[in-house]
Amino acid sequence: MKAMILKQLCNLAQNRTPLVPVEMAEPLPGAKEVLVKVSACGVCHTELDEIEGRTPPPAFPVILGHQVVGRVIQNGPGAGRFRVGDRVGIAWIHAACGRCGHCRAGEENLCKAFKATGRDVDGGYAQFTKVAEDFAIPIPKVFTDDEAAPLLCAGAIGWRSLRLTGLKNGQNLGLTGFGASGHLVLKTVRYTYPQAKVFVFARSPTERAFAVELGAVWTGDSEETAPEKLHCIIDTTPAWKPVVAALKNLETGGRLVINAIRKEDADKDALLSLDYPQHLWMEKEIKSVANVARRDVSEFLQVAAEIPFKPDVQKYRLEEANRALLELKEGKIRGAKVLKID
Repeated sequence: MKAMILKQLCNLAQNRTPLVPVEMAEPLPGAKEVLVKVSACGVCHTELDEIEGRTPPPAFPVILGHQVVGRVIQNGPGAGRFRVGDRVGIAWIHAACGRCGHCRAGEENLCKAFKATGRDVDGGYAQFTKVAEDFAIPIPKVFTDDEAAPLLCAGAIGWRSLRLTGLKNGQNLGLTGFGASGHLVLKTVRYTYPQAKVFVFARSPTERAFAVELGAVWTGDSEETAPEKLHCIIDTTPAWKPVVAALKNLETGGRLVINAIRKEDADKDALLSLDYPQHLWMEKEIKSVANVARRDVSEFLQVAAEIPFKPDVQKYRLEEANRALLELKEGKIRGAKVLKID
């Protein structure tokens, strides 16, 4: 099969082709696993973190990609949940122990044995991949393969972030950063909380204009002050400065939810400007998002199908994966980026 593999960590400013095209053997499904022929795979900011070393180290060499859509072509021994030809999605959550307290409580995203697709095991930047049948997610018929792919991570992690904010209808929500996840959160909020007002903070004028198209009531640069205090904010940026600025915009008792695996070190000194009375006083909260559980993926797919809404998608061939990643790194974003895989 054809695949794009990452052999080592690198700085994208110095190496603009971190992924190497290879021909390799198709994987074989093990017990209770399914083999999937991949048709589409979303490109995520997390892949930039993996390439540049801001996540736990991948299992090199590794095939990236954790927003995978394809069709089951073979069941491994004992697998019977899906029939050959069924369409499934594979998200960031690839496995968890199923036995610990977190797993039993439905918080398998916090399991110490959590394994991530495209980091701990091979992902979807390839023509074929495999996964345990219990961690494959059925895809609603309303979505094409390209539309479904970004829903599996950008959508699901946005949904988890939105739930963690505790937003109520009629309150103000801020979105700091407006890439794949941000635009899907805004679309979701317009349906699930129709009286809520969404304020978007983004560096790019193009992203801000896109947010207005989708229903944002106000947009500004990431360090601007919103015209109203915000009850909750979701931060999806890789930097620290927007976090400090977001806290300044929070209402009394408000909550900032940070949706990032790790922040870049370049502006960590921004934290030195954190002022307790201005940024944290009056019971403001900061909460991080860690991974996703299967529940997040399944719930969000159903919500998206009921609305229904479609993500804005830019398409690339598998061989163009490096270009898609570079454009993501350089902030050339409108909606979500998806690899089309033959």
